[in-house]
Amino acid sequence: MVSAILGKKLGMTQVFDANGDVIPATVLKAGPCIVIQRKTVAKDGYEAAQLGLVEIPGPRRINGAKEGHFKKTGAGANPTRVLREVRLGPDSGEIKVGDKVLVDQFAVNERVDVIGISKGRGFAGFHKRHHFGGGGGAHGSMFHRAPGSIGASAFPSRVLKGMLSAGHMGVERVTIRNLKVVKVMPDDNALVVLGAVPGPPGGYVMVRKAKAPHREPMKVQQPEGKKKK
Repeated sequence: MVSAILGKKLGMTQVFDANGDVIPATVLKAGPCIVIQRKTVAKDGYEAAQLGLVEIPGPRRINGAKEGHFKKTGAGANPTRVLREVRLGPDSGEIKVGDKVLVDQFAVNERVDVIGISKGRGFAGFHKRHHFGGGGGAHGSMFHRAPGSIGASAFPSRVLKGMLSAGHMGVERVTIRNLKVVKVMPDDNALVVLGAVPGPPGGYVMVRKAKAPHREPMKVQQPEGKKKK
């Protein structure tokens, strides 16, 4: 079984927990997906499956290379805009081209990782972009939002590559780990997870089973007859 699925971020909402507290949540359109290509150790050196997100309507135009790539499915799959590759483990089972990947593989209270592209923030200074703390706030400081030293004047007399500085912020691959699944809606191909997800509404995401899920805290029961002081 492919332990991941492609989808879209639809937007954020609110849910109530058992105590009646309001918790932010994100609604994701997850799937349906189809296996477009199967990679094996013998041929490619590793085990993986290429997934395509089925959307209606599909892409209006595709080039000849993509058209031939989709025809190899043998299942009459329509071309898809989004293709992502998912590594497969030894316990993935028999997966072949044309298999469907649906949202019902996830369960409520399960932990998942969500991968997306962060929002673009344009040109940003180093304080906002790299979370610099800044200098003192007093009137005589003269060092409020300056970057500090960016290189010596004698040697090398230039700014070294890789120095943290102002520049384009956002539009980067971001992974949010261990989000809890609140609701699974197989009929609507939708998933609700607690917390925020990278990217704007309408942005494409990948949802996978958590690689290192957090354990739920154990509830300690006090012995009967003891009263709290």
